[in-house]
Amino acid sequence: MYARFVSGCVASEKIDEAIQLWEAVVLPSARQQRGFKSVRLLVDRRQGKIASMALWETEADFTATISWNASQVAQFTSLFLSPPNIEGFEVVEEFILL
Repeated sequence: MYARFVSGCVASEKIDEAIQLWEAVVLPSARQQRGFKSVRLLVDRRQGKIASMALWETEADFTATISWNASQVAQFTSLFLSPPNIEGFEVVEEFILL
């Protein structure tokens, strides 16, 4: 499994707008991508930080979504205070308590 982590700073008063945009645009689109497993949205309202972590089934699926991810991030350009940080990781362990 592979993970993409996108993080950045948003003006504190724009956090709710960023959440609404993510829910309306990113989430439905992510669900349509091949190999999509899950995604989480994280916020720190006091510091104006926002992050998204998406999981992809295979490295090929992860790689195939690079341009898709760029197009999603571009929709937040007016909200980010500076360019976001985008990182990719191989997931080597996962534990989910059910």
